[in-house]
Amino acid sequence: MNLAPPLLARYAESLFWMARYLERVENIARLIEVTYTFESPGRESESWYALVRINADEESFSRAHGVADPEAIKHFYLIEADNPTSIPAAIEAARTNARVLRPLISTEMWKQLNQFHHALTAISPAELEGDALSRLTDRIREGVQAQTGITEGTFFRDQSWHFHELGRLIERADQTTRLLDIKFHVLVPYAREERRVVELTQWGSVLRAAAGYHAFRRVAPVDFSPADVVAFLLTDGSFPRSVRLCLEEIERHLVSLRIRYGLGGTRAALERAEEMRALIGSAEVERLSAGGLHAFLDNLQSKLILLAAEIGTAFFRDWRPLATDPAGQQQTA
Repeated sequence: MNLAPPLLARYAESLFWMARYLERVENIARLIEVTYTFESPGRESESWYALVRINADEESFSRAHGVADPEAIKHFYLIEADNPTSIPAAIEAARTNARVLRPLISTEMWKQLNQFHHALTAISPAELEGDALSRLTDRIREGVQAQTGITEGTFFRDQSWHFHELGRLIERADQTTRLLDIKFHVLVPYAREERRVVELTQWGSVLRAAAGYHAFRRVAPVDFSPADVVAFLLTDGSFPRSVRLCLEEIERHLVSLRIRYGLGGTRAALERAEEMRALIGSAEVERLSAGGLHAFLDNLQSKLILLAAEIGTAFFRDWRPLATDPAGQQQTA
């Protein structure tokens, strides 16, 4: 057993949330990118409002803007720091947690995060227009990836690393379900024949937004179906953003905390992760793709909220369960 001193609960909590908020920044950018790709002439408002729905932001968006205008929705997620599900709010929360962690994280991690925070809190309305929006989402994704690479190369592999990865993986699994869900919302209004024409192109765009297109093409048939894409993003055992692989990695980190560091309290979270992995393994993907996908994804998102709550209840200071918090916002004392 590792005899290193135990990690303070406040550090474990801040590591979990710092990683989760940084992953959220990247994934909001990916959702915006796929929404922009799906934007249809004459149906822009429908396409963009799907982003509001899958983040359960209907009420807060209505209070802030009323009408579902595409420009207002872009502003809501890319500029408005008082929107807790926006990119500026997420990067601010990540930096706030990182400040608590100065005794633990590397100088390189702190420096990169400060620079990235400055860039994301200075986004201008002009960057939300036309092709500038695609360039902006590219820069946001690249900034998070730079932070991930620096963390991978400099962060000490003790208990801290496991809590960091638990936060990142839970958020990643959740956001993969949301990418699939936005596809559901965008396709639903189409008639059967219109669906047939646009579907494969749009599923390809989902794969690209999840950074999975080339990996998918390595294992998928040339004439792939929507069910193949759903199966890949939910159940593939090798793709880093698949829900299954995220759950397997979550289990691995929980087991390490129990065995290497003697931390009790992992049983409920392990059982939840195993339950979710079994649920995904037993899913009839063809049937889901034909009409039951939204309800299945909604169920997965609810279970991920409970998984996070079980980790928080076991290890953090004053965790308030997230079961009633669809956005998965950080709980504070």
